[in-house]
Order: sequence, then structure tokens, then C-alpha cells
Amino acid sequence: MDKGKILIVDDEVEILNMIKLVLQKEGFQSVETCTTGKEAIQLIEGNRYDLILLDVMLPDMYGYEICSTIRKKSNAPIFFISARNSDLDKLTGFTHGGDDYITKPFNPLEVAARVKVQMKRYLDSEGEKEEEILDFGHFKLNTKSAELLVEDCPVPCSAQVYNLLLFFCKNSDRIFSKEQLYHQVWKEHVLMDDNTVMVHIRKIREKIEKNPSKPVFLQTVRGLGYKLVSGKSRTL
Repeated sequence: MDKGKILIVDDEVEILNMIKLVLQKEGFQSVETCTTGKEAIQLIEGNRYDLILLDVMLPDMYGYEICSTIRKKSNAPIFFISARNSDLDKLTGFTHGGDDYITKPFNPLEVAARVKVQMKRYLDSEGEKEEEILDFGHFKLNTKSAELLVEDCPVPCSAQVYNLLLFFCKNSDRIFSKEQLYHQVWKEHVLMDDNTVMVHIRKIREKIEKNPSKPVFLQTVRGLGYKLVSGKSRTL
């Protein structure tokens, strides 16, 4: 795999170099690094990255702040890396637009495997040849540009939020349990994390619903799961 540009942000140089070395051995040749939030923002403003590994605790700012800045211009997958491993920390990461949360210490080969999966999905979605618009009236998905439009205005969202919404749009009016969603969209052979699915459901509602507390499109089916109601949905 020689395409795809990765940025690693971590103030622990040993971890930085270890991840970079493993990724390069796994075929990712374009890997850049930095150790501060200020450097990261400068690099992000001047370059296009296809995936970003981002430490939560940097010497000059929180990784969450950097993630929010990235989300204003890019849907590229963002992996948080942190020694903090509480459920609240992970929820905070997902809420700020992260796609994955890796806790220290970690197996670098596992990180590389996760990067491969997310990178392939992201580059595949970026490289679709035929434009397809999934139109639900109030909102639309452009599957070529991987873009969400709400009332015809672009709305930024993380890669994983987009992937979950895309899955719902392509399977509208069908009910899916949290477990089914987790394995269909995340595709990880690990124990399901209820919080991960629920946070992403909430993020979708905040973007596509006029009143996220009373969803019209992405509805909860009590005791069964969730479904996206098609309404005026159609494929153009």
C-alpha cells in the first residue's frame, strides 16, 4: 500500500518513532510526525492527510481541540491515542469527531491493522468512480465526495459517523440492533461497546435531525434497535 498520507502526533518520541516504523513496514510510506498541537495544526492547514493518529495529552493543548479543527476541513479518520482509558475519555473522543480510541500501552501491530482497515474504507470512498446521491429530502449523502448535505449545505462529520449514516441510508426502513450495527460498520472481532454505537447515533441525529431529541429520520425501535425512515428517499 503506497498511497495514503498519515500524520502521527505524540509528544513521546519513542512511541512516535515506533508507530512510524511499524506503519512503514506495513507499506505506508508517507508518514509524517510532530510532537505538539501547534505543529499539528500548522501541518494540517498546509497538507491533506488520509488518516491522523492523535495523542490526547499534548504539552500545549488537548488532542480533542485539534480534532475539532481537523473536522472543519476534513473527514479523514482520526485515531486518538491516550493512557486515559475510562469510558468518559473514550466518549469524549468520539464526541469530538474521533473514529477510534487506542489506549496505551498498545500492540503496534494492532494499531497498524486498524489503520489498514480505516484507510482502505476512506480511500475507497474517496475514489468511487460514479457519483451517487442518496436523497432523503432534508439531507443527502454524496457517496463520491463522502459528503453530507443538510438542506443543501455541507455538514462536516467524522469518517465513522459518515460510514454509519451511509449504512443506514443504504438499508433504510430496516431495523438493526446495536450489535448488528457494530459488526456491520466497525467490523471488528472484539466485544461490542454499546457506548460507541450510541455516541455515533447521537452524532448523526445532531447533524440530520431538526430536533435531535425527537428524531424523525433515525428512530429508536424500543427493544429492537434503530432504523432510518426513508420518507422521500431515492437514489439519483
